[in-house]
Amino acid sequence: MPLHMIKLCVGVAKVETLERRAAKGEWLTVHTRMTPKRAAELEDGGSLYWVMKGSVTCRMPILDIATQGEGKASMCHIKLSPDVVRTAPQARRPFQGWRYLEPKDAPLDLSSLDAGEVPEDLAKRLREMGAW
Repeated sequence: MPLHMIKLCVGVAKVETLERRAAKGEWLTVHTRMTPKRAAELEDGGSLYWVMKGSVTCRMPILDIATQGEGKASMCHIKLSPDVVRTAPQARRPFQGWRYLEPKDAPLDLSSLDAGEVPEDLAKRLREMGAW
């Protein structure tokens, strides 16, 4: 079973912006100081879930995790797929760095939910209230 990662999407407030940047080839590599100890599990079908404005809104599949350098000068590069998959909104408090996200705790993809013709803002509020 794949393991996922969750991170704040600093500087991007809307999924549409991330989709445009990913289509241009931007945001396809995330740089972080700490290399995940469970990198093999993340590379085995895991995704990076993005938190925007206090809620998880989308994910991008993880393709590769590589570390360059040694010691304090080392950097971890997480290569992402350009596919941005929207998820059901899930509230999250701010945190530093990244965290592991177990599959059972990950929000569902919007494509797997039957939203019908409900506007996105209304659907988000209904999910936050637990009514949907």
